[in-house]
Amino acid sequence: MKLHFENVRSRAPLRLGLGGGGTDLAAYAERHGGVVLNATIDRYAYAHLAIRDDRRIVFKADDLNAEETLACGTSFEIREGLCLHRAVYRHMMDTYNDGVGLPLSITTTIDVPAGSGLGASSALTVALIEAFVLAMQLPLGPYEVARLAFEIERIQLGLLGGMQDQYAAAFGGFNFIEFLKDAAGVIVNPLRLRREHLNEFESSLVICFSGQSRESATIIKDQVGGLQVFNDETLAAMHELKVQADEMKVSILSGDIRGMADVLKRSWLAKKRTASSITNSTVDDLLEVAIKNGAYAGKVSGAGGGGFIMLLADPERRYHLIRKLNEHGGQASAVKLVFEGAEAWPVR
Repeated sequence: MKLHFENVRSRAPLRLGLGGGGTDLAAYAERHGGVVLNATIDRYAYAHLAIRDDRRIVFKADDLNAEETLACGTSFEIREGLCLHRAVYRHMMDTYNDGVGLPLSITTTIDVPAGSGLGASSALTVALIEAFVLAMQLPLGPYEVARLAFEIERIQLGLLGGMQDQYAAAFGGFNFIEFLKDAAGVIVNPLRLRREHLNEFESSLVICFSGQSRESATIIKDQVGGLQVFNDETLAAMHELKVQADEMKVSILSGDIRGMADVLKRSWLAKKRTASSITNSTVDDLLEVAIKNGAYAGKVSGAGGGGFIMLLADPERRYHLIRKLNEHGGQASAVKLVFEGAEAWPVR
């Protein structure tokens, strides 16, 4: 196949999980049905795909200072090295190019550190797929892109995690996502928010990097283990998280930020009951500083154990809150919501 575009860039947004995180794990969702409320933010995973004039494949992750060069083909191992780059490339060549490798350079970056809890690896997978979709003119919409990203990460590579991140990155925006029982499908419901409610929410929002990247696989393994052996506490906590996602949706639709903060506070307590490694002393200390300096409530984004903390705060005290968190070793900032999902464009 000759590429329709030989030089393509793409990006996919990262997300904040506002409610229901964990209920998108297959071990729970396939039995009970899961729901997640999330919103994409102005932090991105980027991919750049360019044709080469030799018989080489070059994979680069500039933010990780990692690069590898392979002979053109698809016979390499995907569960090593830059595994997301490898797996997406091989799938595209095997599925859409009759297994014939194309000489390409694929370079990526992500706006946040690894282990952020913002769905970065899934956003990167979606961005890589989206670059191929444009370059090869493939008939894949956001549902197909998200599902393929899930299959590559969770099935082909065996990486532990849920399903929300791929759909958030592919669709973008403020979404209430349903994961149907018995793997019957996924429904992405975009929320139509009044502008004043959206502005108030965004003005109340702070994210803070704890300075600690975390390995989500260990936490997810604990959660899944609790579900598989029908651990009563883990299962009850997951049921609570699902209910709280609905409550959070009602609060944001009515512009009730204090109501959202109350749900956030309760969901953080429920989340901590799903696995012992959800929090640590650094996270607890930063949350304590936040509450003392204008935050209504907060929780760790993603699986937990470190990464980014998401906070809802009094907008009039937000600047003060950010300054105090930074003085105590955090890396805090305001954040903006974005409503476009994954997109790709040719480089002229």
